[in-house]
Amino acid sequence: MKPLKQKKCKTCGVMFTPYKSTQKVCNYKCAIEHANLEMRKQAKKKARAERKEYYEKSMTLSDWKKKVQTVFNKYIRLRDINRGCVSCDTPLQNRKFDAGHFYATTYEGLRFNELNVHGQCVPCNRNMHGNIHEYRKRITNRISQDELQWLDDNRHIKLKLNKVELEELYNHYKQKIKDHERI
Repeated sequence: MKPLKQKKCKTCGVMFTPYKSTQKVCNYKCAIEHANLEMRKQAKKKARAERKEYYEKSMTLSDWKKKVQTVFNKYIRLRDINRGCVSCDTPLQNRKFDAGHFYATTYEGLRFNELNVHGQCVPCNRNMHGNIHEYRKRITNRISQDELQWLDDNRHIKLKLNKVELEELYNHYKQKIKDHERI
């Protein structure tokens, strides 16, 4: 039988020669301490999972909308990073930019519609309140005239999403982000 190589003890850091290939610590005191550390890690992990579950169960519709809006906007920024600002054509790479809504989020029916939201530089979106005049002129470079007409015709549609639908929408955009990042 071949002698085992020396290992570093997971607890105290001392080099030792293990008796078995699965041995992680140098002596019984370190073994007890290592077991206690592992139990604490598992307890923290379980507590985090329970806290997350409690938080998600107690989330209101408003909380879910904010959560979906965050992930939706992240997807739009990823989708449009190689395009310019929808209003002024400023390159968006290597700078902070927003997901600018053509029709504001107060138009609930279009809030999470990808045709309604495009990458927009911070000066146009925040400082110029969306630079909506230029946005309207240039949006047809990204969507068709028929799609723009559809947005205009359907801007007053009410969208009543429940928690389950919002959670599905959240998971949908989380997956789209993962798929986009793999490319």
